[in-house]
Amino acid sequence: MRRQIRGGRILDPFSGREEKADLLIEDGRIAAVGELPLEPCESVFDASGLVIAPGLVDVHVHFRDPGLTYKEDIETGALAAAAGGFTTVVCMANTKPAADCPEILEYVLKKGAGTGIRVLSCGAVTRGLKGQELTDMEALYRAGAAGFTDDGIPILDERILRQAMEEAARLDVPLSLHEEDPALIENNGINRGRVSRKLGIGGSPCEAEIRLVERDCRLALETGARVNIQHISTAGAVEAVRRAKSLGARVTAEASPHHFSLTEEAVLEYGTLAKMNPPLRTEADRRAVIRGLQDGTIDLIATDHAPHSAEEKGRPLTEAPSGIIGLETALALGITNLVEPGYISLMELMEKMSRNPARLYGLTYRGIAAGSPADLVIFDENEIWTAGEPLSKSSNSPFLGHRLKGRVRCTICGGEIVYKA
Repeated sequence: MRRQIRGGRILDPFSGREEKADLLIEDGRIAAVGELPLEPCESVFDASGLVIAPGLVDVHVHFRDPGLTYKEDIETGALAAAAGGFTTVVCMANTKPAADCPEILEYVLKKGAGTGIRVLSCGAVTRGLKGQELTDMEALYRAGAAGFTDDGIPILDERILRQAMEEAARLDVPLSLHEEDPALIENNGINRGRVSRKLGIGGSPCEAEIRLVERDCRLALETGARVNIQHISTAGAVEAVRRAKSLGARVTAEASPHHFSLTEEAVLEYGTLAKMNPPLRTEADRRAVIRGLQDGTIDLIATDHAPHSAEEKGRPLTEAPSGIIGLETALALGITNLVEPGYISLMELMEKMSRNPARLYGLTYRGIAAGSPADLVIFDENEIWTAGEPLSKSSNSPFLGHRLKGRVRCTICGGEIVYKA
């Protein structure tokens, strides 16, 4: 298959290249970049006025497959990812049963291979996500685990976590950690503060996150493990990561779009659609997350795409599950709430959503260059649109109905168009 993309603005965070150019794609790879003649091709895409960037990479998604496919499955999750401009995703291990053995991991990877995008998966750190006994991490790694996580559940036993870090360091794979100390939390999903007091809900204090982030940054420094702090939400945790990096710890951190877009006040407007773990925090915390993105303390933007049914989210606030979907609005929220206000540039946004996530998992991407896999997102950075009915099986998002800036027009993975608006 020969395909041309003509007249777009190349924005490549891998090389820093930013220029108007054409692309020729052959056999799933980029064959040429530059001012190219119009050649006979099976497909020509006019990208005039649009941005062409490397496909986005999301290192934190929940596709609920196996076990909870009424919320999402691998096929519908991949459709949502492609619609959001993502060509690679990394699934979390908290399926039912958990991906704590090669058989479950291989099921996810095999099913993901048929979706049109690149579906990777982490293996679980502990058996059954119970935090008591390590999985056979080497066996999971050999079965294709991209990394390890018990996401959704913090690992409280420091001895177990140290062993996991030592093994992850030996295998040289990232260990991603959910940082919330349940001993400090009453009714998780809502920040402990003004809004929780108004609602009469105990909530989750900032210290619940900060305490574990500080511990795990220390362990990362001591073990040399590559540790990724997931969905960071508090000013204190951002500062803990900043300090750990200055000491030489191999620590990265991710921010989710909802944590740089909303505050705890959203719970009063959206109810359970604004309930997530860790919760939305204060405006001071939101700004600290943005500063972390600006200065590189926070390396990645990851959606924590967490589908739930309408019935589940329709329960009372203290009973409904935490989490929102995020794949189809992530790029637009980055443009709307980070680039448009001038906090970061569009190139820096692409670094957080493409280059840095790819590097965390050692993906062999080289950006937009001859010979690289043709994994691309084409988008209009200026288009105003209203977030509507998602392709995800679930619709639990406070952003549906919002007017956003920046819209994906086309997603290409391995040279094939997997989404076109």
